[in-house]
Amino acid sequence: MQNACHNPEVVQTAVDLANTLRPIKGEDTLETVEQLRDFLEGHPAALPPSSAAGRRAGTRRLTRADLAEVRALRETVREVLERADTDAAEAAALLNDGLRRSRATPVLRHEDGRWRTEVTSDSDRCSAHLAAATLSALASVIVTLGPARLGVCAGPTCRATFVDLSRNGSKQYCTRTCAHRASVAAYRSRHSPS
Repeated sequence: MQNACHNPEVVQTAVDLANTLRPIKGEDTLETVEQLRDFLEGHPAALPPSSAAGRRAGTRRLTRADLAEVRALRETVREVLERADTDAAEAAALLNDGLRRSRATPVLRHEDGRWRTEVTSDSDRCSAHLAAATLSALASVIVTLGPARLGVCAGPTCRATFVDLSRNGSKQYCTRTCAHRASVAAYRSRHSPS
């Protein structure tokens, strides 16, 4: 499972899943089966390990039940990202519970001359595979880099989540845009007439 941290695609999938909900703006980009299909097709690293054609065929058979399961997973992923820095034990409990529910199983693979572990699900549900991939990736980040690497944007009008995989681990904002807005606001505050 430790390798999952070093697969930025899977870590980014977890962040992108959490950020399909923007609570401050009241936006939800995961409301329909079609939006779920688009999300999954845009994040192939989190789908079951099979051929690309098989993945596309699997995403065509999505149902409202799949959507409900992925939306529930999104709540778990978002809660882990929001709590990890302040309540690592609760974040760990959420991760463990989600991995158990998805029937996550570590698998040892030898590819391209290297051994690596991957966490998959023995379920045929896309939500179970997505849960196994994203939750194990977040767990791996906590194990290898620490829970403070998971967070919520410090921007006052943003609640987007992020995972900081940088060397210095000092990320506070979800994007450079939010960081720039905060910098401009601080500058204006310092230079405004009192």
